[in-house]
Amino acid sequence: MMETNKLPEGFKSGFVNIVGNPNVGKSTLMNDLVGERISIITSKAQTTRHRIMGIVNAPQYQIVFSDTPGVLKPNYKMQEAMLNFSEGALTDADVLLYVTDVVEDPSKNADFIAKVAKEKIPVLLVINKIDLLKGNDDLDSIMNRWKELLPAAEVFPTSAKEHFNVSNIMNRIVELLPEGQPYFGTDALTDKPARFFVTEIIREKILLNYDKEVPYSAEVIVEKFEEKDNAIHIMAVIYVERDSQKGILIGKGGSMLKRVGTEARKDIETFFGKRVFLELFVKVEPNWRNRENKLRQFGYVE
Repeated sequence: MMETNKLPEGFKSGFVNIVGNPNVGKSTLMNDLVGERISIITSKAQTTRHRIMGIVNAPQYQIVFSDTPGVLKPNYKMQEAMLNFSEGALTDADVLLYVTDVVEDPSKNADFIAKVAKEKIPVLLVINKIDLLKGNDDLDSIMNRWKELLPAAEVFPTSAKEHFNVSNIMNRIVELLPEGQPYFGTDALTDKPARFFVTEIIREKILLNYDKEVPYSAEVIVEKFEEKDNAIHIMAVIYVERDSQKGILIGKGGSMLKRVGTEARKDIETFFGKRVFLELFVKVEPNWRNRENKLRQFGYVE
C-alpha cells in the first residue's frame, strides 16, 4: 500500500471488482465508471481475458476497479486460468459489482451466482441494457427474479451504453468504500503497462475482422515498444495455432493484416496522443491454449 501524507480526513480507498457473464457489458460499464478507454469493447464474447485495473482518483477517495473475464465453464486450460481470475475477484474486493443484462438466463451461471449470494461484502447488482426493454413490466419481472437469486444485493437498472444510472452506481460505491490510504499513486489511471493496451487494441481489431475460431486462437505479444517525444515504434507478433489460421489472418496479398494494422494504429495513436509506427507479424504456435509454458508466457498463469 502506498504511503502518503496530506490526505484529507476520512479519505477512502478500496477495490471494486466487476464480475458477470461474457457480453453483458462489463467493459462498457467500467470504461464509463473510470472515464477512460481501458477495457476493450466488442460485440463478440470473451474479449477480456485478464483482470484489468482502472483507477479513479478524487480528492476524497481512490477506487481500484477490476474488470474480470466473463464467467464460463472452462473447455481448455486458457479458460480455466480465466475462470480463476473471476473466482479470485470474490475474495479481494471491498465492493462487488455483479453485471447482468435484460436477456441473460441466470440459470446458466447458477454455481457462480450461489457463491456471490454467500458473500459478506456489499454486492451491487447491475441489470444492464435496459434500453432494450419495451416497458416497466418486463423490468419488474427481471428485477424480481434476480432479487430471489441475490436477496442481499442492491439492484441498479442501467444502460451503460446510454450512461443511464451509472452516476448513481458510482455514488453508492463511494459511500461503501472503507476509509484508508490509497493503494496506488494518485496520478495512476491503471496498473497495466502501456504495451498491454497495445495488445488489447490489436486483439479487438482481430475480433472485429475475423469469424469463427481465428480470434479465439490468436494471442498478441508486443516485442518492441520504443517511445520518443513525438512518436512510438511498435512491433507486435500475433500467435495462432495453425498454418490455416495464419493464412486467414494475413489474407490475400497481406490485405487482412494490413487492415487490422491500420485500424489498430489509429486507435493506438488516439490512446497515446502520438504518431505510431506499427509492424505486425504472424507466427504459428501449435496448441498454445493447452500448453502451460505458453499460457505463462502470455500472462494467463502467474
